[in-house]
Amino acid sequence: MKGLKLAALDDNKRTVVRVGDVKVGEGFVVIAGPCSVESEEQTLETAHAVKEAGADMLRGGAFKPRSSPYSFQGLGLKGLKILEKAREETGLPVVTEVVDSKDVQWVCEYADVLQIGTRNMQNFALLKEVGKANRPVLLKRGMYSTIEEWLNSAEYILNEGNPDVILCERGIRTHETYTRNTLDLSAVPAVKELTHLPIITDPSHGTGRLSLIPPMSMASVACEADGMIVEVHRNPPEALSDKDQSLTPKQFADMMEKVRALQKFMEAQK
Repeated sequence: MKGLKLAALDDNKRTVVRVGDVKVGEGFVVIAGPCSVESEEQTLETAHAVKEAGADMLRGGAFKPRSSPYSFQGLGLKGLKILEKAREETGLPVVTEVVDSKDVQWVCEYADVLQIGTRNMQNFALLKEVGKANRPVLLKRGMYSTIEEWLNSAEYILNEGNPDVILCERGIRTHETYTRNTLDLSAVPAVKELTHLPIITDPSHGTGRLSLIPPMSMASVACEADGMIVEVHRNPPEALSDKDQSLTPKQFADMMEKVRALQKFMEAQK
């Protein structure tokens, strides 16, 4: 593919990104937690719940780039400190979004994985900065981006010396209005033909509908994604962001039983 030098697949050697004891690229890694860190109690309760249900990493937004300037923007540094406490209590590595290049170095003090959201996929200054960081990067696909554009964004990070890039298919904008986005599961095997980087999916943002998250999570296992990231909130109706696509802890636990069962079945077929 045009422009790819470091991300291109070479002799079927695939990258495994290590985050503590978690290996993204081996098995099926599940990242779960609230869209936004709203309070210490809310975050810790959700963190313990997803840990008990079998999640491998904790997600939570301290900085929230929102479509409206009047929407909740996150707790910033206070949110990062809450995530740090959640990691201490649960042992789950923390995945959190960084939205500004000037924040990268100090966010690294709290985060185990730096997330680049869909709106920043082609923020090249930010991509270069996380490329210089000593933290793995979760790079979400832009909502209007082609696979080629997405992989070239990964190339920016790799070119700065950071080899630990995890791609995330989070849904793209199409003519469809029933779902928030269209989760492009065909991108998973397509990307695996083009790059050695691991790829996960985001059934929460990819659909925006609670009822569709479990089947799309199962489909993510079936299409051999390397994992997924989903939103879980202790009380979704009270969530300050993405309440319509957040699973309750029980819904997440029930889904995880099915996901892990399918994962074992798929692994047994290899």
